[in-house]
Amino acid sequence: MAVIIDKDTRVVVQGITGNQGSFHTAQMLAYGTQVVAGVNFDKAGQQVHGVPVVATVHEAVERYGANASIVFVPARFAKDAALEAIDAGVEVLVLIPEHIPTQDAMEIHAAARKAGVRVIGPNTFGIISPGKCKMGIMPNHIYTPGPVGVVARSGTLSYEIAYTLTRAGFGQSTVIGMGGDRVIGVNFIEALELFEQDPETKVIVMVGEIGGIQEELAAEYIKAHVTKPVVAFLAGRSAPPGKRMGHAGAIIEGNRGTYQSKVQALEAAGVAVASLPWEVADLVRQKLG
Repeated sequence: MAVIIDKDTRVVVQGITGNQGSFHTAQMLAYGTQVVAGVNFDKAGQQVHGVPVVATVHEAVERYGANASIVFVPARFAKDAALEAIDAGVEVLVLIPEHIPTQDAMEIHAAARKAGVRVIGPNTFGIISPGKCKMGIMPNHIYTPGPVGVVARSGTLSYEIAYTLTRAGFGQSTVIGMGGDRVIGVNFIEALELFEQDPETKVIVMVGEIGGIQEELAAEYIKAHVTKPVVAFLAGRSAPPGKRMGHAGAIIEGNRGTYQSKVQALEAAGVAVASLPWEVADLVRQKLG
């Protein structure tokens, strides 16, 4: 089983005619994702890798049954693209662009909450349910279906950990890229709730980093609501104090947001925290017995 997206997800690509949109459309198609339409008002009537290009998301929904959108447009156009997709009635919206202004992101998420649309990102690598559907920019070959649910703030770290899990024989149910910005859609708590409810997810892996309080909030939620074993890896253990680094969301706030505060909170909630990325697979093996 999978969460958020599965084999029945029908994807429209906003920005399909651009370099990134075109390239990753080909990759998603190669993975087996049902990419049913692309959107570019000025190039409606054309095709990209056999996918019809239409003028609006509304048309993609009405003519081709699209129920999810992935956005590859430049950041300055992302708000309009996202609001169009939300208004058209998609159920899932993946926002790939980085540098979307915070105010724009806030407006997008407010509209999505009101409409009941689940948003991944912005500044995300996307989401993949291995063997079923891929909406994002992650490499196809490193994932395999299985019982481990993964939610991550970092793209490259999540790739490394997913590949390590795959090579150790532990496939993934769904891998979710939260995105690295201050204002995001699906967060650790929402992902934990989804994985807790998914009968085929047996272990949950969190890939976090210093800055912000997402991991501390997740620890409180795990302690109260999660019965499945959770394994975590946190980036930034060796980050020098006072140096600006990482994602826009990686801002330390007082005594919270540090590597030590996150590890203490997670371990107090019963989470096994790996010191190195390749230790995650060993901890998952222990949890699965």
